[in-house]
Amino acid sequence: MFNRAILLSLLLASASAFAPTSTFGVRTSSVVMFSDRQDGWVPGKYNDKLFDNDAKKDVYNAWDPSKPRSSNNFNPFETYKGNTPDASGIYPGEPRYKDPQRGAASFAIMMAERAEAEQRAANPKAGDAPGAPGCKNEK
Repeated sequence: MFNRAILLSLLLASASAFAPTSTFGVRTSSVVMFSDRQDGWVPGKYNDKLFDNDAKKDVYNAWDPSKPRSSNNFNPFETYKGNTPDASGIYPGEPRYKDPQRGAASFAIMMAERAEAEQRAANPKAGDAPGAPGCKNEK
């Protein structure tokens, strides 16, 4: 009986070491900061929204290859190591990658998108070259 009481008190004392602190998310100033936002990263315009071909064209039209790459300034059609980015310009395997909500797919839709891709490749934006600040690919 005495051994059980000691064991129970040790168990309760050690459990408090794993309990969260009471200051998590508590206002210490006028702004509450959480660890995933302290570096200033902001999700892309289509994060948690449908990221279909029309959304990608919108992001592409706003993309400026001469400005540094960010979650709101990236080429959604650029591939990196065989992958395309999510709605925030993040590639699979990188921190913060989130599987985008994809649009419908059919052979006819894919053929139309292929024709648009060929036209984009034939007429790239000024400054769109490997190594440009707004590009992921360096070579």
